[in-house]
Amino acid sequence: MTGLRIGPRAAVAVVLSGVLGIAAFCWPLIVDPGAALARGADAPLTFALLLPLALAVVLAEVSEGGMDAKAVAMLGVLSALGAAVRAVGAGTAGIETVFFLIILAGRVFGPGFGWVLGNTTLFASALLTGGIGPWLPYQMLGAAWVGMLAGLLPRSSGRVELVLLAGYGMVASLAYGMLLNLSFWPFAIGTGTAVSFVPGDPVMDNLARLVTFSLATSLGWDIGRAITTVVLVLATGTVLLRVFRRAARRAVWDRARTGADVAARQG
Repeated sequence: MTGLRIGPRAAVAVVLSGVLGIAAFCWPLIVDPGAALARGADAPLTFALLLPLALAVVLAEVSEGGMDAKAVAMLGVLSALGAAVRAVGAGTAGIETVFFLIILAGRVFGPGFGWVLGNTTLFASALLTGGIGPWLPYQMLGAAWVGMLAGLLPRSSGRVELVLLAGYGMVASLAYGMLLNLSFWPFAIGTGTAVSFVPGDPVMDNLARLVTFSLATSLGWDIGRAITTVVLVLATGTVLLRVFRRAARRAVWDRARTGADVAARQG
């Protein structure tokens, strides 16, 4: 079973959002230290640009036939479910109960669906819990990448697939925490410490300080997120993958299959 295809316009929207995300996370590492780039305007601008791009992916998929009404309905259901499930943990003590759903859905429905689901799930969760703030666009971008990359994992099946998804969930959970640290670390602890961001220093030196900062501050939460994700993928993966694939087979995801099915019925 193939996932939702990404048409040309949707691919352009995803690439643009990826470029935006890299710039949003990494600009402190590469921007000239004398540039007049204010932190206060960074997150709101990212937020303002991210949401139209997420919508553009959905609209592009719909207009190109990659997402029909059933796929959009599935997106809505999974986003609402993910928001509700996330409220159970919401990162408390490192317990993060939403990544497994984004990973499994991205695996079945493809990278385009996974990218949009990561965005919409975190946004719906923020609306549900009142967690809207300058950190939200970064959370949405990080979750979107988690869902998209899950759809790009190599083909496998059975126990091998579950182990692959669980291993990916562990790595993605740790990387997600590192990315979120990067979004605020340059401005969080001031200057003059061994883990402070130093404007103008070589990128690798600043990244080494970021890793040290992460090990000293957020490692416990990141490990908790990784463990929760691995356990939930292994515990629910067999059932959810089967359910998602059955739903995908019953839905018609693209025009080519639609035409083939119509011809078969008429024949």
